[in-house]
Amino acid sequence: MKLILATHNSGKLQEFERILAPKGITVQALGAKSVAPQENGDSLDANSLIKANAAYAEYRCAALADDSGLFVDALGGLPGIHSARYAGVGSSDEQNRAKLLREMANLGSHQRDAEFRCVICLVAPELFAVPQYYLGIVKGRIATAPKGNAGFGYDSLFVPDESDGITFAEMSEDEKNAISHRARAIEAMVVAIDSRLRS
Repeated sequence: MKLILATHNSGKLQEFERILAPKGITVQALGAKSVAPQENGDSLDANSLIKANAAYAEYRCAALADDSGLFVDALGGLPGIHSARYAGVGSSDEQNRAKLLREMANLGSHQRDAEFRCVICLVAPELFAVPQYYLGIVKGRIATAPKGNAGFGYDSLFVPDESDGITFAEMSEDEKNAISHRARAIEAMVVAIDSRLRS
């Protein structure tokens, strides 16, 4: 099965490929000329639907999109759905991380709880009459400084509860994929696809 992944992010594409390839599902990212739609939804579900619908309309092939966010308890859920542009439109991962650390500079260790959430929207009319949504969550806390060189986004600041005190960016790809929010959402999608194909 082939799916169009509504992203230009090479790191995200590689993460999907590593998880889906062993399951016989190939993914293709958007072409360089594809214009990303405006993500003006008010939730992860809404933004993932906007992107998946746009990819399906352009390629006429089953498409999926994810929208992920880092939700920090002490910040009232920020950066949340604005995680990718927390420091402003067009901001880099480094700028977003720097802003988060500034916002949390005066918080103690007991105030650093957070969770990563990922929602995947699958638009595949040949399988499902309506768009399908899959949620993945991983709980953890925010470190006081970046650690590790792997991953992207906030990976170097996020210490999952299920780790031995290391950030996502300090983990191997296999270690991260075993517990990440995106991996959990992808696994839920794969189970649903397999069930539908066998029915």
